[in-house]
Amino acid sequence: MTVEYCVFTEPQQGASYDTQRVFAQRAEQLGFHGFFRSDHYLAMGDRDGLPGPTDAWTTLAGLARETTRIRLGTLVSSVTYRHPGVLAIQVAQVDDMSGGRAELGLGTGWFEAEHLAYGIPFPARRFDILEEQLEIVTGLWQTPVGETFTYEGVHHALEDSPALPKPVQSRVPVIVGGAGPRRTPALAAAHATEFNIGFKPEAEIAERFAAVQAACETVGRDPQTLKLSVALPTVVGATEADLARRAAAIGRDVAEFRGDTNICGDASAVIAKVQRLTALGAQRIYFQLEDMTDLDQLAYLGEEILPHLPSVAGRA
Repeated sequence: MTVEYCVFTEPQQGASYDTQRVFAQRAEQLGFHGFFRSDHYLAMGDRDGLPGPTDAWTTLAGLARETTRIRLGTLVSSVTYRHPGVLAIQVAQVDDMSGGRAELGLGTGWFEAEHLAYGIPFPARRFDILEEQLEIVTGLWQTPVGETFTYEGVHHALEDSPALPKPVQSRVPVIVGGAGPRRTPALAAAHATEFNIGFKPEAEIAERFAAVQAACETVGRDPQTLKLSVALPTVVGATEADLARRAAAIGRDVAEFRGDTNICGDASAVIAKVQRLTALGAQRIYFQLEDMTDLDQLAYLGEEILPHLPSVAGRA
């Protein structure tokens, strides 16, 4: 089994475009398969978020021109932020600008405070919106050139759209994730190329993987055609002092950060954790690295750990 390893960042916690650019370029040099970022507009916890939020797809458009190999995407964009017709255009354009390296993670959204802060509507029932947006975005991309796309839903309607521009990729990867027991697996089975579960212990990851594979079988889809992935907070270092310092930099205590969920420790500990995750069926692992100014941590992960992980894919 080929396994892909990506970095996953949270720029709303405080990262300029240039900070993200340097981090993404270094991740590419180190051989990571992808650079993914959250899609949020408000810092969480007690962070001030300075210099302020950056828009996910604006950022990825810039990175599309300043990287050459690494894949670029969101984990995940909220359906509350963009009309699906606009989102389809944005992602297709980033795909073109990057030479076919864009990926779209799409979810319901959950952080009500950022919606209030920036005047973004936050409807109570968002799963139906997510289903419609998945149908619209993929429908627009798959409509043959010269034909039009029409859609009539409860929340969105499109009439005779030219369904342009088209992405470079024949199918832009679409990531659907979450721990929901019923609707999330069904949506992933129907529309996604990848199912992601984040921030959960290994036993729950195994349960969610089994649920989405069962959902694939229910709709007559081969479960092997759906990539399975995990996203986990990560703090790595060669010494206990390194780990304590890096955990403190993101407002965490290293003893509390350790456990059966997060990726934490030196090379041997991280390799063992990844081996367990791949044994559960994970085909892509997102290392959530919150401090993008710590390029030494990224280098330790890329140079001392990445070459020794199971079936490394996408290395330069």
